[in-house]
Amino acid sequence: MALTGIYPGSFDPLTNGHLDIIARAAAILDRLVVVVGVHHGKKPLFSAEERVAMLEEQIAPIAAATGAEITVQTFANLTVDAARSVDATVIIRGLRDSGDFDYEMKLAGMNGEMAPDVETVFLTASPNVRHIAGTLVRQIAAMGGNTAPFVPASVSMALEKKRQ
Repeated sequence: MALTGIYPGSFDPLTNGHLDIIARAAAILDRLVVVVGVHHGKKPLFSAEERVAMLEEQIAPIAAATGAEITVQTFANLTVDAARSVDATVIIRGLRDSGDFDYEMKLAGMNGEMAPDVETVFLTASPNVRHIAGTLVRQIAAMGGNTAPFVPASVSMALEKKRQ
């Protein structure tokens, strides 16, 4: 039986930190579905379609390198419902620091209560991307800073276009 997991997030924008977690999750799963959250109360910088396109552009080399099937889709419901909709038994969550850990433990507890058959697996960010946060990348971009060290080149160009 194939092990399927989801990696949920806003991916606004897609960062090198996200790609680190995707690559590492793909190395341990047979199938990974990256689910892009669409929350009607939030105003993301990039549309859901743009975020999906950014991800799809980056996942092909990861899938080829790991042998995992990686797909991208949007979701606007509970994470556990998104997991169930693709027959996932694992939710992948990335951790950068202790602040993330505290928040993620609460999410894992709530998700575990709602869906005991879906396990949350934490992957710690690699040291070279541990400092990257999408919020900070958006701020750097808005102030005309160089986002190239933090995001794929195509995402850096898209951030620049949004600023103009």
